[in-house]
Amino acid sequence: MPPPLLFDVHLDLSWNAIEFNRDQRWTQERIRRRELGMTDLPWRTRNTVCFPEMRRGNVGLCVATQLARSVSFFSRLPGFASPEQAWAETQGQLAWYREMEACGEMVQIRNRAQLDSHLQLWLEAPYPRETKLPIGYILSLEGADSIVSLKHLEKSYADGLRALGPVHYGPGVYGHGTDDEGPLTSRGHELLKEMERLGIILDVTHLCDESFWDAMKRFNGSIWASHSNCRALSNWNRQFTDEQIKELISRGAVIGMAFDAIMMVHGWTHLRSKPQDFGLKLEKICEHIDHICQLAGNARQVGIGSDLDGGYGTEQTPLDLDSIADLAKLQGHLQSRGYKADDIEGIFSGNFVNFLRRTWN
Repeated sequence: MPPPLLFDVHLDLSWNAIEFNRDQRWTQERIRRRELGMTDLPWRTRNTVCFPEMRRGNVGLCVATQLARSVSFFSRLPGFASPEQAWAETQGQLAWYREMEACGEMVQIRNRAQLDSHLQLWLEAPYPRETKLPIGYILSLEGADSIVSLKHLEKSYADGLRALGPVHYGPGVYGHGTDDEGPLTSRGHELLKEMERLGIILDVTHLCDESFWDAMKRFNGSIWASHSNCRALSNWNRQFTDEQIKELISRGAVIGMAFDAIMMVHGWTHLRSKPQDFGLKLEKICEHIDHICQLAGNARQVGIGSDLDGGYGTEQTPLDLDSIADLAKLQGHLQSRGYKADDIEGIFSGNFVNFLRRTWN
């Protein structure tokens, strides 16, 4: 039996290709071999994502990001010195997606008709596949610092941008993100209005608590959380409180589960802790899934937003996750917890797919 079709709602594919010089068309082994001896980053030789592994794991659809932050003169956070430079970086990332489309590796999904056509292609193709199917991607922007003006947002929408998270880490042009405090800025309020007009999905991942609640008061469009877990199980402001989860549930949002170890357990220390210290296995994410399902009273508002290779590798993933294809193991873990086939299909892909069908109706 093939693994269930998986819709991963957060992958930094272009960031890995451009910033870390990883050719996503290569096999995982080839990427790792090329990085032998590299010491510039702790996650060299520990990648988990590439197109061959996505296809092996039946990850036929994803939300693929653009990512470029700008920072103030005195900031210690990495980032560009101006929004204009950040914009140029995101346009380079967009150019990479276009090249992947040109060589048949990817296809951009912008509307419901394209979504349904792509899903039919993947669901009807035999597994393992004799031909290379293009991986569908929906374009998202993680942190909006690169949006120099609302005209830039309009251009991005024309280029296929369909989801946007206003902030990333720390303070940003439009609001305050992870490990920071404060509401959205006045420019953030203007951004939300334009997103609502264009029909761009608001991704509330990375919004600090104050910016989160500010956005909830002001935005009436479609909302999701692409890659965030439960603060009750991982005590860091990067995760959602139960109150925030209930608010998202009331707004019809779907929350994508992330597989960064620091987001899965209490007490992880960045660059010091190891998965072995916690005996961390994939099944741990089922506790986060269970928690959301209990708050929702159903299994329809949780999915997968793995964030794999999002600035880390296997040094910071569950011990039994060496590749994105290993996400398929979740099927057995969910079955053993009593989840029915329809619930599992929803968590793997259907919940986010149905969200998009409603949004793009």
